[in-house]
Amino acid sequence: MPATIKLITAASSIAFMLTSQAHAQDLLVKIGHVSPLSGPSAHMGKDTEEGARMAIDELNQKAISIGGKKARFELLAEDDAGEPRQATTVAQKLVDAKVNGVIGHMNSGTTIPSSKIYHDAGIPEISPSATNPKYTQQGFKTAFRVVANDGQLGGTLGRYAVQIQHAKNIAVIDDRTAYGQGVADEFIKGATAKSSFTKIVSRQYTTDKATDFSAILTTIKAANPDLIFFGGMDAVGGPLLKQIKQLGLKARFMGGDGICSTELAQLAGDAIGEGNVVCAEAGGVEEGKKEGLDRFKASFSKKFGHEVVLNAPYAYDGVMTLVAAMQKANSAEPARYLPELAKIKYKGVTGDISFDARGDIRDGTLTLYTYKNGKRELIAVTR
Repeated sequence: MPATIKLITAASSIAFMLTSQAHAQDLLVKIGHVSPLSGPSAHMGKDTEEGARMAIDELNQKAISIGGKKARFELLAEDDAGEPRQATTVAQKLVDAKVNGVIGHMNSGTTIPSSKIYHDAGIPEISPSATNPKYTQQGFKTAFRVVANDGQLGGTLGRYAVQIQHAKNIAVIDDRTAYGQGVADEFIKGATAKSSFTKIVSRQYTTDKATDFSAILTTIKAANPDLIFFGGMDAVGGPLLKQIKQLGLKARFMGGDGICSTELAQLAGDAIGEGNVVCAEAGGVEEGKKEGLDRFKASFSKKFGHEVVLNAPYAYDGVMTLVAAMQKANSAEPARYLPELAKIKYKGVTGDISFDARGDIRDGTLTLYTYKNGKRELIAVTR
């Protein structure tokens, strides 16, 4: 072997050894992330994962020290397919991998059963999107969320339907998931609480995988509603809107954050209409505070080649909030930084983040949207 090649080989070996030694001295911080990466809501689950991944990449570009060691962050992303049984399986997998914290799950129906597994292991969990109130009503000190819950979201939509859209006869459909049923129930409470003139003329049920709605829509058409509320996800909401149009139903359409994605217009096609659909995102930034969120969205689009679908900013903030608590505690050990997380005050791209005693975000905002020209359009940000 020529001498020059020997020298290069020796130098490469030394460099590898030095790099390996440096990494050995680093503090490896493993952040779990769970969302549906397969199934009908995979596009939303991938969006959430990409938000978390963006945070991890940015953290690794910074010289962050925790407990006197350089922190190196790793994202362990799992797919729960939106199924509760699979969710608990991957939750246990993350616990066995000794993750330092978890961002997820995306759906209420997967977050609620998984939260007990993280609680029993003492691992903090921040959901970027689960809105069912039951998640934080279980008494688990490890459970947090960075979005408003269904009581706030559904109630606001119910009041909006009556006070702004002057709905009198309302039909309600939900997909029987923890999320869909929860937000529909809260919508009904909000719509009927202060109006003796508003009636729920039909309450119907579907599933989160349904494609044929002819039977329930025929029943609803006979009730002649002026508004239809749907508790479910955009993958069902889009085809539902198409069949509403095909049946000649003229009712306005409303839903929660599950349908409130940039993808809904594509899924519904021309059935989206012009200002006919109103939905609410469980979060949002008020006017005058949007600069950080706008920067995030621009960076996200540049990094991944597409726009934010819905929950990516909340997953991003979830990761950053976990790490901020670790820095305050000077430890990535869950038991050490959990008390700091409970009292954190963090300024995120989605607004100021702090939690109440249950783990719900304080003063959570809601963003109302409609759809015009095939695009989601802001109506207002409210609390």
